[in-house]
Amino acid sequence: MARLKIRWTMLGIAGALVMICCGGGLVAYVTGDSGDTRAAEEANGRVSVATLGVPVRDGLFEFTVHSVRCGESKVGSDYLSKTAQGQFCLVNLQVKNIGKEARTFDFGNQQAFGEENTKYSSDGAASLYANDQSEAFLNEINPGNAITADVVFDIGKGAKLLAVELHDSAFSGGVKVRLG
Repeated sequence: MARLKIRWTMLGIAGALVMICCGGGLVAYVTGDSGDTRAAEEANGRVSVATLGVPVRDGLFEFTVHSVRCGESKVGSDYLSKTAQGQFCLVNLQVKNIGKEARTFDFGNQQAFGEENTKYSSDGAASLYANDQSEAFLNEINPGNAITADVVFDIGKGAKLLAVELHDSAFSGGVKVRLG
């Protein structure tokens, strides 16, 4: 009887391990990135970093960063605006849908990096106000179409952005673009 309990326990543990391993594979499949591969590539310096004006792809979006402008204290209009805690940096880019279905570009999925690998989140409200004449906010981009927008980052006064990491979605691996 004790041997039977041990066998069932061992089978239960083996089954749980199989489920855990398969679950991890499902996450890697859904996100398109195992995490381990990207971390190893970054550690070895193999992740390619594009520069201004060079189209790069992540998922079903092709991004082209045109310019970066820092030192802005306020974005928006007289009626709808936001004031920076430090300074606003506006990263002007084109986002093209290279897929076969309409997709929505989300300012919130974008990140920037400064000196000493400081990581900044985009400021969604400031990005909305900076693009008040644009159709970039929560509009679907049909296949083959592109939008141009400013993604806004609120960084400390005197700080400098060195790169942005652009994402097709919250779950994509992203692609880095050097800003200088």
